[in-house]
Amino acid sequence: MHVTSEAWLTTIAVLASILTADVFILGRRAKEPSMKEAAVTIGVFSVMAVVFGLGVWFVSGPRFGAEFFAGWLTEYSLSVDNLFIFVIIMASLRVPRTLQQYALMVGIMLALVFRGVFIGLGAAAIERFSWIFFAFGAFLIYTAIKLYLDYRTEDEDEQADEAIDNLLMRWIKRVLPSTSEFHGTHLTVREAGRRLVTPMLFVIVALGSTDLLFALDSIPAIYGLTQEPYLVFAATVFALMGLRQLYFLIGGLLQRLVYLSLGLAIILAFIGVKLVLHAMPEYHLDAALGFDGEIPIWASLSVIIATLAVTTIASLQKSRRDSAG
Repeated sequence: MHVTSEAWLTTIAVLASILTADVFILGRRAKEPSMKEAAVTIGVFSVMAVVFGLGVWFVSGPRFGAEFFAGWLTEYSLSVDNLFIFVIIMASLRVPRTLQQYALMVGIMLALVFRGVFIGLGAAAIERFSWIFFAFGAFLIYTAIKLYLDYRTEDEDEQADEAIDNLLMRWIKRVLPSTSEFHGTHLTVREAGRRLVTPMLFVIVALGSTDLLFALDSIPAIYGLTQEPYLVFAATVFALMGLRQLYFLIGGLLQRLVYLSLGLAIILAFIGVKLVLHAMPEYHLDAALGFDGEIPIWASLSVIIATLAVTTIASLQKSRRDSAG
């Protein structure tokens, strides 16, 4: 896929402008978005992603268009799972409802920064080391197994506890004097002549720690679907758009997606196997497979869509049965 410098710069400028508007216009308001505002914003961002994908499909062909859609859906699913941990962190740290929008926006921006760093590192590693696909594949399969085990033990609360009580958080709490009360969006406040950190700083650190862990999962996953840095970047940014509004729109629904982790485990395991198969021809191991080791992108997209659809429908049906019982 050939992407000109002008296309890169234009894409970065447009997406950066949208994110900047979201941060400095919508994100700075303490008031949480209304249901209508959140729904409209999510709809606009989703339509933009679809239009972008169709544009890629028209300009560069169906293969790259399908790669974008597969990457966007996978990254969006992982981001929603990340959002679920955000919900638990907010509740555990007792963040006032009016301040959650600001905390979410900072968390999403941190997620973008971490993913941007790993996108660059992943592209450089793929360019230089063909064996990196084996490493990526093994890591995704390991992550899938861990997600499945967490699902079996209902371990989401433990994941949030780890984010809230990690080494960095303990160090900050031990070294920096703090106050127990929130002071708006301020990270520090002066009381009785002393500079104290507020709970908002702890919230940001907890969200950032979670973002870092999810970035380690998401970047190998999307590179398993496309090796085009342009598509990786675009899919990642589009997947992060609207998550703040989604938090307020479906806060209760997130609790009902009981099979989301299981669905993600299936998707990540599939992509992990796909990466391993992709790397085998580089070492002349494809003869044992009986084919060239490449799983077509249409098959990947079909698996992703079917898995997300089945797990979402099954989750909602289970929640409905539990409520009725």
